[in-house]
Amino acid sequence: MAKTRKESNSSEKQPCRRIVAKFGTSLLTGGSDHLNEEVMSTLVAQLAQLHQQGLELLVVSSGAIAAGRYKLGLARERRGIPFRQVLASVGQSRLMNVYEQLFARHDITVAQALLTKADLADRAGYLNARNTLLALLELGVLCIVNENDVVAVDEIQEAKFGDNDNLSAMVANLVDADLLLILTDTAGLYTADPQRNPDARLIPQVDRIDSKIERLVTDTAGTLGTGGMVTKIEAAKLAVASGVTVVIADGREVDIIVRLAGGEAVGTRFLPSTSRRESRRRWMLSGLATKGSLVVDSGAALALIKQKRSLLAAGIKQVEGKFERGDIVNICDPQGTCLSCGITNYSSSDIEVIKGAHSRKIATMLGYDYGSEVVHRNNLVVL
Repeated sequence: MAKTRKESNSSEKQPCRRIVAKFGTSLLTGGSDHLNEEVMSTLVAQLAQLHQQGLELLVVSSGAIAAGRYKLGLARERRGIPFRQVLASVGQSRLMNVYEQLFARHDITVAQALLTKADLADRAGYLNARNTLLALLELGVLCIVNENDVVAVDEIQEAKFGDNDNLSAMVANLVDADLLLILTDTAGLYTADPQRNPDARLIPQVDRIDSKIERLVTDTAGTLGTGGMVTKIEAAKLAVASGVTVVIADGREVDIIVRLAGGEAVGTRFLPSTSRRESRRRWMLSGLATKGSLVVDSGAALALIKQKRSLLAAGIKQVEGKFERGDIVNICDPQGTCLSCGITNYSSSDIEVIKGAHSRKIATMLGYDYGSEVVHRNNLVVL
């Protein structure tokens, strides 16, 4: 449910201890074809102010490809994944050099973490990354996180998904952040496209990301960045499901980071849909290790959501993707809405055989069984 500015109620300010701030390419370049150090200096000064107050901060930063393109003096029209990987390789050092110089003015040590989904899809990799980032926070080091564009093809395919918006949500999930700030060159989520509709109004608060909110979103990706509002809502949906508050706001506003950290109502704030979840469930929710999907009938959907039951073979209508026993799968209703995710006790080929069948027939149909539940309630997270 969303509230327009007129309908919004001022919510009680919640103290933020750990904040992840995501800076988009269009923000860092100021709409130009190169990094705008004046803009970056302003953002860094705000982070430094919060750092001096004892807050724990991480930055997820875009801009490497734009920096590389400018450094090499190449035109935007040239495209292709290998070429953009070259740009990322050239631009990443430039991006980090700017950050290091700017934070050094405030006596803040920075670190860099280049991550891919594959790094976090494995449970051990997820925990290793988590432990490293938490150790850096404990030492007062401000870590700059980015997708490893040189090897991560998904990020640079110019698709709507797999960009730094989603990465920022994964990082917020990874480190138990209180607040995720997605800062861009737009004021937030509107009731319509403000560039086309003069009656469009900013939505200051979203209590729940439902189908109405998702229908509002149109992909407005720019020429420099890979993400539009679609990816920002996707990121918000993941983060709030992990208990993180999310704000999408215009990073060009004066003292925007400091104001948002203090609880000021700026941009669009997305409220957490749940309390904090323990580490394994956050990892499952992240979608990093998801291998496939199970489509269930309305009865099974009701049992999962309302009655807190396990998923049985009888309620499964369709299997999507290939996966093995122990993999994480999404569980969707007949309309395609993802209801939950969980660790499956059976492979996709096994489930193709037993779907729709009573649990007592599993051993006869397969010649073996791993229990009556396809996904046990203890290994299931409802979204």
